[in-house]
Order: sequence, then structure tokens, then C-alpha cells
Amino acid sequence: MKVWKHFCTITNHKMLVMEGCFRLGLYKQGLLHDMSKYCPTEFLPGCKYYAGFMSPTNYERKEKGYSAAWLHHKGRNKHHLEYWIDYANSGAGGEGTGLQGMKMPLRYVVEMFVDRVCASKNYQKEKYTDASALIYYNNSKDHYLLHEDTRALLEYMLEMLAKKGEKETFSYIKQEILKEKVPYEKMELEILKNAL
Repeated sequence: MKVWKHFCTITNHKMLVMEGCFRLGLYKQGLLHDMSKYCPTEFLPGCKYYAGFMSPTNYERKEKGYSAAWLHHKGRNKHHLEYWIDYANSGAGGEGTGLQGMKMPLRYVVEMFVDRVCASKNYQKEKYTDASALIYYNNSKDHYLLHEDTRALLEYMLEMLAKKGEKETFSYIKQEILKEKVPYEKMELEILKNAL
């Protein structure tokens, strides 16, 4: 078990996200980000399956067929898209017709963006570029169950980061997106994304 290495990895990630959230004025989210990773349900498998260049939950999933640590984590952290998956409300009785991504509150979409950027920094280290989080997202996005507006906002921020850099993107998120000057709707965001 690689207790110290896992502790350092998750703590470094937490500190990076905290710094990013603080830059955006999301102080409470920065302080509370990923605290569940320190509880035994998540921490012990993290130590056992530690790799250093990717999440230990991937290795736990390969060995067991599921990741108990991930199931625990995603149910307690609102910045993960999986937290917001629910049954579609289809009619008068409220019965669901299948799973779908719900529209995430704006502040959690922004935290998800920061989390993805910082995970790329944490795992890629000196190989990290402003396009890293977008590349990682694009390699996995086809299986993400995301509300179309949430998907559009996340992609807009990731593409802006890749094209305009961190300083300009974080400033824009703080001054425009979090102050709701940018519409949180797919159609409007697609127009803005095409103009990048």
C-alpha cells in the first residue's frame, strides 16, 4: 500500500482545486472539495490501487468490476456529473422513463471545470498544457450522461482554456459566467463557443 504517495497526490489535487476555486470566489467549495477522499471508504482503496498517473478507482474497477470508492465519492460531491444523474420525470405521476443528466447548478459546473483542469495538472505534471483537460474530456465525453446545457457550458469553458489560456479563462468565468452574464443554455453557448 502506498499510503504516503496517495495522501500526497490527493492533497496536491485538493490544494490545486482550492487555489482555482479561490481565484473564482468559490471559497466554501474550495475548502470542502473532495474531503470524502480522506475517509476510509475512499482513502484505503486509493492507497491499495495507487498508480500515480491516473485515478486508483480505475484499477479498483478493473479488479472488482466496480469501484466502491468511486460510488461513495460521486454520491457526496456535487461537482461530479454522476451526482446529478436521475430518472427523467415523464408525466403526471412523476414516474421516470430512464436515466438522464440533470442541469447542474452553475457553481458546481464551474467546480467541475476546475477539478478537471487540476486533475490534468496533478497527473500530467510537466506535460500539462492548457489543452490537456479538453483533450481528456473529448476522449471520454461520448459516455457522459450530461444535461445539454451543462455539457455546453463545460465544453465552452474547456475550449476557452485551450484557446485563450488560464488567466483569461478564469477571469472570464469569474466576471461573466459566475455573475450570470452568460446564458446557461446550449443554443446561446454554442454561438459563443463558435466565436472563440
